[in-house]
Amino acid sequence: MHFNWTTEFYIFVLAVFVGFQLISKVPSVLHTPLMSATNAIHGIILVGALSLLASGHTEADFWIGLLAVFLATLNVVGGFVVTDRILGMFQKKPSGKE
Repeated sequence: MHFNWTTEFYIFVLAVFVGFQLISKVPSVLHTPLMSATNAIHGIILVGALSLLASGHTEADFWIGLLAVFLATLNVVGGFVVTDRILGMFQKKPSGKE
């Protein structure tokens, strides 16, 4: 099955629209579990990017795969940093009375 660029563009725009609508409806109490699930998805995306990099045949495939690995790694690391900061907000601060 071969898609032309307009079909791929429409799919991309639809995915952005649906993703924005879904995320904007999430209550704030569910943001931490959602971030944890997103980190798992980004890990899967990183594995896919690595397989894309390994299966490339041309120089363009290599650079696109390398960019995909870089961006997926940023997503994974950034997701864990944000989750850690959110969880840190719920920890009790040590008091001076001990």
